[in-house]
Amino acid sequence: MLLLAEVVLIALFSRAEKPVCQQYGTQELLQFSKEGDIILGGIFSFHKNPILVKPTFKVNPGHIQCEGLNPGELQYAQTMIFAIEEINNSSDILPAVSLGYKIYEACRSIPLSIKASLDLMNGQEKGFITDQSCTKSSSVHAIIGQSSSTLTIGIAATVGPFHIPVISHFASCACLSNRKEFPSFFRTIPSDYYQSRALAKLVKHFGWTWVGAIRSNNDYGNDGMATFLQAAQKEGICIEYSESIFRSDPKEKLLKVVDIVKKSTSRVVVAFTSSLDMEILAKELFIQNVTGFQWVGSEAWVTNRYVGSKEGYKVLGGAVGFAIPNAEIPGLKEFILNARPSDTSGNTGLNELWETIFNCSLRSHNDSSTKPCTRTETLKGISNQYTDVSELRISNNVYKAVYAVAHSLHNRFTCKISQGSSDDEACANKKKIEPWQVLHYLRRVNFTTRSGDSVYFDKNGDPAARYTLINWQPNEEGITIFQTIGLYDDSLPEGQQFIMNYIRPVWAGDQHKVPRSVCSESCLPGTRKAIEKGKPVCCFVCISCAEGEFSNVTDSVDCSKCPLEYRSNEQRSQCILKSIEFLSFGELMGILLVTCSGFGTSLTIAIAFVFFRYRYTAATLPGNNIMKWFGPTQQRLSVLAFTLVQVLICFLWLKISPPFPNKNMKYYADRIILECDLGSVGAFCAVLGYIGFLSAMCFVLAFLARKLPDNFNEAKCITFSMLIFCKVWITFIPAYVSSPGKFTVAVEIFAILASSYGLLFCIFMPKCYIILFKPEQNTKQHVMGKMPSKSL
Repeated sequence: MLLLAEVVLIALFSRAEKPVCQQYGTQELLQFSKEGDIILGGIFSFHKNPILVKPTFKVNPGHIQCEGLNPGELQYAQTMIFAIEEINNSSDILPAVSLGYKIYEACRSIPLSIKASLDLMNGQEKGFITDQSCTKSSSVHAIIGQSSSTLTIGIAATVGPFHIPVISHFASCACLSNRKEFPSFFRTIPSDYYQSRALAKLVKHFGWTWVGAIRSNNDYGNDGMATFLQAAQKEGICIEYSESIFRSDPKEKLLKVVDIVKKSTSRVVVAFTSSLDMEILAKELFIQNVTGFQWVGSEAWVTNRYVGSKEGYKVLGGAVGFAIPNAEIPGLKEFILNARPSDTSGNTGLNELWETIFNCSLRSHNDSSTKPCTRTETLKGISNQYTDVSELRISNNVYKAVYAVAHSLHNRFTCKISQGSSDDEACANKKKIEPWQVLHYLRRVNFTTRSGDSVYFDKNGDPAARYTLINWQPNEEGITIFQTIGLYDDSLPEGQQFIMNYIRPVWAGDQHKVPRSVCSESCLPGTRKAIEKGKPVCCFVCISCAEGEFSNVTDSVDCSKCPLEYRSNEQRSQCILKSIEFLSFGELMGILLVTCSGFGTSLTIAIAFVFFRYRYTAATLPGNNIMKWFGPTQQRLSVLAFTLVQVLICFLWLKISPPFPNKNMKYYADRIILECDLGSVGAFCAVLGYIGFLSAMCFVLAFLARKLPDNFNEAKCITFSMLIFCKVWITFIPAYVSSPGKFTVAVEIFAILASSYGLLFCIFMPKCYIILFKPEQNTKQHVMGKMPSKSL
């Protein structure tokens, strides 16, 4: 028991002697500060990179050193201070309430950004606290910052669980719209989700379907480019390459990216990078003289003066891209120019800038050869990113962020119950304000700035997406000016979001003609696209449409067939009526056939006239009583019977399936053959077969009777005529089948004429010859073959 009492007494005395809470670490990150009833935090990167020192794990880490002064971020911080001072001097908003600020340096470092946010949340000042615990409410009610999406993600993820609002002026990554991960995040710059889609529509608007892509290898670049690639695919845009860069990459990586750009076939490059990464890339492009490419940029660099230097313009001249709308902030220029350095702890943010501009030293013990600063120097006439107020696009976002917090606080102090709040929860205690109450009102804030900008946030903490389309153009002195040539407003209906004004753009190489960037030229009407194997859909070959097919639009993916009575023109771009073809009387073949037919008809009439004139001579009279059982009556009946069979076949043919006019489109693709379709091939074959049967039977009988005594009526002539008849019609069959179009009709007519002429010349012409020219042989003895004859 005694030992226990001693231990308790020792513990009590120890507690009385040592502080309850002791803060470790330093607050060297604090650059600007001012006390007030309500404190707003700010986190900016006044330097480009931290100087990395390898920890020894033996002594506490020393002060963090940064390098590469970033004057633009100092302007953002001064804009925040200016807005706070303007609100403090206003009687319209937060009367009788003063705003203070604590602005920290983050040096583009994630650990330093998180450390700064923890310092703002902690609520403890450096020193020892002996009478209270380390637990205390946050010393700030909202945090303004950061400029980088990656750094802002670290800040928002750190303070989000504590319901402290974070409002960024330049963190545009679409990933920050995730309310589950970042419940207290807001921003006054639109989400890259809208910018990426707008860039895809911009590229499509100018007809660029074959582009390269370069991004910063961070959350801003990777997330923005991923959205752009998805939107580009929907717009029919193909990506030749997609490369990433980062300021800390080795030189070899940067050279590789530049070499890819140099060797690429696409003439347009979409760069979704930060301004610092683009500045490094532009310098290397300038060194290697990589020019002639059309650059399309994101808002992070397309209005950056450093990137748009004279060297930068030589490689990026004519660049286009979207930017935050420019604005004017009355009084800001004078405020910035009148700022002075300070030796007060927590307000030394301008000291390094002052020393750099005027090449002097503010330290009281200056051992170097640098002259001491008089503090009477003036910033008037100095031109750099800090003093340049011609491009206040991002600074205006800082200005709006401060006013958004101020209006939320004003609504809280005036107990303005917003829609959706319950009872008087938000106004239960007017004197004590918690960060979660600011967050509550910030979600529903809606006001208009003096310049006419409407400020409000959607359910994800994002503002309305509005961009101006910027074009890099040189002025008379050769300085890059960021000319506004259009507008994009995502709140407008689809198809009306992209608006071009009447200012003529300047393109790469100071050209006024829109450059072309396609993998394959468009396929003209009359052709179709065929994708090359293993290549993107934008790379294709143009194949001419086949005969009878057409395409009447550019870049058609297939060819359409023409209607049956139409054919494609020579260009295969439209369908035209097929020409009608038939065997006409006007063409040479028709004239020859008609002439032969007319001549044969005239000859037949002449022979008939001769036979009629000399009908009682021996050459025209049949023999008397030559056959006992097959006399004239039987002959006439047999002729009638055989003819009736043919008539019956023809009747059935015409009754069941008669011939009909037909438009034959089988033989030729470019013309229609008008012909008489058989109707029934079987009936046609029956007609020809029956005629063939009769002619064959006649030929056989005539051949057998050629040497009989008294072979009246010239059996030999009949044999020859039947021989010609059969040969003609036997030859007709393959010729008829193989002849195309109108030649089928010509073959048919020729066969009829040839067989008719064969009968005419072999049977009737010899008799006419005897009657007209050898009347002495026109006797019965000669006709009946009583004269000696030679064998056949």
